[in-house]
Formats: sequence, structure tokens, C-alpha cells
Amino acid sequence: MACIFCDIVSKKTETEIVMEDEDFVAFYDIHPKAPVHVLVIPKKHIASLQHATKNDTELLGKFLLAAQKVAQEKQLQGYKLQMNVGKEGGQEIDHIHVHLLAG
Repeated sequence: MACIFCDIVSKKTETEIVMEDEDFVAFYDIHPKAPVHVLVIPKKHIASLQHATKNDTELLGKFLLAAQKVAQEKQLQGYKLQMNVGKEGGQEIDHIHVHLLAG
């Protein structure tokens, strides 16, 4: 089964892109839990934090900075970042991502 987030990265599935750079894409969650609910994903497919390796160290650091960039562009004064890990942790899509929630 194809990864819906990889389809968004490759532009096979359309969505409203909030931010995109060489490593990350951010877009609105289709089932928002807050007035601002943006998903930030790396373009590289990593199933979850449990699947990240030492080779992903730099990417994971940039991951938080990508979320910060989205928050700054949306002029958010405060926000919450949430990462669910694994099905038991509430992760629904097997592609590492953070939820940026505000409002």
C-alpha cells in the first residue's frame, strides 16, 4: 500500500501546502484538532521515530526547525508540537510527522 504522505511529497496527491523546502513539506491536517493544525513531514520516508537511525540525526534536528519555520510564517505566539509513535501511540500514517497545533 502506498504512503499517502509520500504521494503528497511527490505531488501525486494534492493538498494545500503551507511550507516546502528541500527536506520537508507542511500541510493542513484533513481532520483538524485545533484552529491551526499543520502536519510537518520529511520528504524522506521514515515510518516512525522508532525507525530513525543515527544517519537521520541531522534530518531530525532540521525537522524541529522546519516546524518552527511554519509557526513563524503563521505568526504563532505559542503552539504545541505532537508526535505519535507507532499504532499504540496513536500514529495513523506510517510516515514520521509532527502535528503543529495552535489556537
